[in-house]
Amino acid sequence: MHEPCRSIHSPGVVVMSRERAMTLLAAAVAVAAAGPALAHHPMGGATPKTLMEGLLSGLGHPIIGIDHLAFIVGFGLLAGLSGVGVRVPLAFVAASLLGVLAEVAGRGLPGAELIVAGSVVVVGIVMALRARAPAMVSAAFALVAGLAHGTAFAEAVIGAETTPIVAYLAGLAAVQGLLAAAATVMGERVLALPDAGARIRPAGIVLALIGATYLVTHLVQA
Repeated sequence: MHEPCRSIHSPGVVVMSRERAMTLLAAAVAVAAAGPALAHHPMGGATPKTLMEGLLSGLGHPIIGIDHLAFIVGFGLLAGLSGVGVRVPLAFVAASLLGVLAEVAGRGLPGAELIVAGSVVVVGIVMALRARAPAMVSAAFALVAGLAHGTAFAEAVIGAETTPIVAYLAGLAAVQGLLAAAATVMGERVLALPDAGARIRPAGIVLALIGATYLVTHLVQA
């Protein structure tokens, strides 16, 4: 009699699948960050002029900006691991939209690119150490990081008309919200696994290194 095939739902297979997914995610982000600087403008640097151009730019900017992508995914994972749910990551998303509007109005956060890179470093270190911050500290961090990321995002729409700016904000909100929610759910699932700290620590180290790379780059270029 043939030995029954092991179910794809067995605990060992599920754990291995998640570990591989997280490893591949970290590796992809690290490789992208180690390569040539990736443009932050989905429209090739051109200011969006239509609703569709604004929407596509908003949908693409958080993904092709590796520092932004690393932060959103890392912050969501951290929220899931900390058990605070998706509220704090979504607060970051809301603050990033305010940051865009502030920069468009000429009142953006000074030193935004440095703060963006630093925020990735902080998330990576906290994740690697499995530290927990009080709710008020997490909320304050989400607000400052969101304003900084939003100020950087605004570069893509400076000088644009109202319609593409509104579409850009909608795209930013949609893609960041989905990424943050998905990462939070992943963090919650990892938290339920044995040795969760050991499983997430490598991803935290990778995030910290990505942020440090961007931080050094901005300091050298300053």
